[in-house]
Amino acid sequence: MKLYVFFLYFIYFFHHVKANVINDDFIKTKGVHFMLNESPFYANGFNAYWLMLIGSDPSQRHKVSSVLQDAATHGLTVGRTWAFSDAGYSPLQFSPGFYNENMFQGLDYAIHEAGKNGIKLILSLVNNYNDFGGKNQYVNWAKSQGQSLTSEDDFYTNSVVKGYFKNHIKAVVTRNNSISGIAYKDDPTIMAWELMNEPRCSSDLSGSTVQSWISEMASYTKSIDSNHLVEAGLEGFYGNSATQKNPNFQVGTDFIANNQIPEIDFATVHSYPDQWLTGQDDEAQLNFLTNWLKVHIEDSQTILKKPIIFAEFGKTTKGPGFTPQQRDIIFNTVYSSIFSSAKGGGAAAGGLFWHLLAEGMDSFKDGYEIILSESSSVSDIIIQQSKRLNKIRKMYARLKNIEKWKKARKLKD
Repeated sequence: MKLYVFFLYFIYFFHHVKANVINDDFIKTKGVHFMLNESPFYANGFNAYWLMLIGSDPSQRHKVSSVLQDAATHGLTVGRTWAFSDAGYSPLQFSPGFYNENMFQGLDYAIHEAGKNGIKLILSLVNNYNDFGGKNQYVNWAKSQGQSLTSEDDFYTNSVVKGYFKNHIKAVVTRNNSISGIAYKDDPTIMAWELMNEPRCSSDLSGSTVQSWISEMASYTKSIDSNHLVEAGLEGFYGNSATQKNPNFQVGTDFIANNQIPEIDFATVHSYPDQWLTGQDDEAQLNFLTNWLKVHIEDSQTILKKPIIFAEFGKTTKGPGFTPQQRDIIFNTVYSSIFSSAKGGGAAAGGLFWHLLAEGMDSFKDGYEIILSESSSVSDIIIQQSKRLNKIRKMYARLKNIEKWKKARKLKD
């Protein structure tokens, strides 16, 4: 009778593992894996930087809901979006410390809708570029207050500017969602904070200036939020010790050193060979991409010993002679590298394509857009990757429950 009861216990847990459902728990890391409910978690996802902006307009916010529903239907588990818009058009932050409540409510809505659809979010806190204000806007704010600054790279070193940015981190992280009532720092829908979208520092190509800034800002973020992961937002460019791995240029970051900071929980890489190698043909760009994926997965596995996400990748439709098949090849190459690593227990934990749009968003098209209902071949590839990664997660979850059953049986015997 005792064995029969434990057999039923085992069957119940074996068949009720909801490995494909993201419930209300925080993503953590364990070695080179993301973990959710004690099982590895894989981030097959997308970028949708516009969620806050569109969510702030009641007449347009249905597009946020529809795109998140569509993403969930395709098995996508993670979205990356902006939690910044500094001065300019429809800002989140009018000036240091002064916020646009309407825009904040747009972000509230995006987070709430993501949670309803079982999608985790990575929220980026500032832009490297001038779009949506960026680091240069922070420098200009400080200059208007009498700071003698000469470069946008002063963003990384000036104490006044750093104070402005820390205040922004605090304003976002401690925000109470006007819909759910949950503070962002307590909301498991948020997977991670990204310190900056694609940090670059042309005045110090060694990566040491950015290194100090990442260390300071990651530590500060962790000091006010112990629940969430933090990542730097890097593109994956190497520093002086490994420049041969770069596409013939440096940007002032160091993939290894910057990601070895203890408060950085996982590595990120962006992949745009069609932008970085414009003078080379498709074959050369694909060869570069294949190696770019390979070396970063290996370095994350053996040196960093942290998970890695390929946080931006895609293929522009505006290139000469573009065909959908060219884009399919890029997606398949990225996804295959991730899956090959993941199925072997490796560090590759997912990929987020750039970028997902809802129907009727023509003004947001940049050549890299994916509208799932209009891109049948790549949509099929996305679904296939979701299924493959989910099978790995379910396998680990089932093995975990078998272990629990064995332990429970030993205690009862």
